[in-house]
Amino acid sequence: MLVYFDVQHIYYLPQYLPVIEELSIKGHQCSLVFYKSQDSQFITICENFVAELALKSVWLESTEQALAFYNTHECDWVIFGNAFLDTAALNKKSALMQHGIGPKSCYYDVSNITTTVRFVEGEHRLKRLETLYPNGNFIDTGYAKLDPILNKTIKGLDKQQLGLDENKLTLLYAPTFYPSSIECMNDDFPSQFSDYNIIIKPHFFSLAKSRYRKQKQKILNWQKYKNVYVANESEFNLTPFLAIADIMLSDASSAIFEFAALDKPVVWCDFYKLRWSYRGLFSYRFKARLDEDIKYFHEICHRANQYSELPNAIKTCTTETSEFKRNRKKIIEQLAGKVDGLCAKRIANYLENY
Repeated sequence: MLVYFDVQHIYYLPQYLPVIEELSIKGHQCSLVFYKSQDSQFITICENFVAELALKSVWLESTEQALAFYNTHECDWVIFGNAFLDTAALNKKSALMQHGIGPKSCYYDVSNITTTVRFVEGEHRLKRLETLYPNGNFIDTGYAKLDPILNKTIKGLDKQQLGLDENKLTLLYAPTFYPSSIECMNDDFPSQFSDYNIIIKPHFFSLAKSRYRKQKQKILNWQKYKNVYVANESEFNLTPFLAIADIMLSDASSAIFEFAALDKPVVWCDFYKLRWSYRGLFSYRFKARLDEDIKYFHEICHRANQYSELPNAIKTCTTETSEFKRNRKKIIEQLAGKVDGLCAKRIANYLENY
């Protein structure tokens, strides 16, 4: 069996990798499909990544060329991490593995595209998708990205390796690029939390896209503090940092569900820098960008409505009650599915047996 994995953005890779590993163990061939239309930095990072892991890859010019490529080359499946140009015109079996499980409305909207199957996470999301798209084929497999952490197969990091203090708790600040809390954080944020190690794992766009240069400027300023480690563009995979962190800070990112799925405490930074086109009379655009699933953040996170509330929110993370943890686990089962390290196996088995 030959399976192509379509990589329109680099942050699809952590979701794909556990499935590629399972398929490879079963003796199947896998190949990543990248796009030359991306900037040179993206291309270099991907080329180095492929070489390091000895993965097969194909480089194409555009999604239009990719559609023609998939239709004219023998393969058994094409896997997508988001909406594709025209899956209805695809003459191959196709699967959607959404690259994130966050609260943005695109999680559900993306199923407007037609695929042979969509792998989803948990009973709640499965039922909603089946109601929205009664003709779709949805299979609850869980979220494969977390498998390497649960199975302890992930390439390990340690605090000393990152220049951090092994005797301190570690905060992982993992904001999304939009809507983001980065601009609302203080310039001296690390010094105000000097009792903690701080790992800052920005979204790839925050570091690589010129429109987010103010975010990058602030992040690089934080890098000067001795209790801080900032992940660079080539460290695009969040999972190694999820594995070693004690507490997460994030905003409208799917990383919140991922960290909570590991039974670890999360602070929800519910404060954002919004573009003028998302404020005032246009606030409906902001609301439309976020799905109603964000309401679950209230039940699995410790909320900070503004930056000044962060210290108290972080403190509550260290005193979570058993009842709070039980409730978080129950909600995660609904929104992330089974957290058992076997998600990639379920996906690989389905692709093999369909």
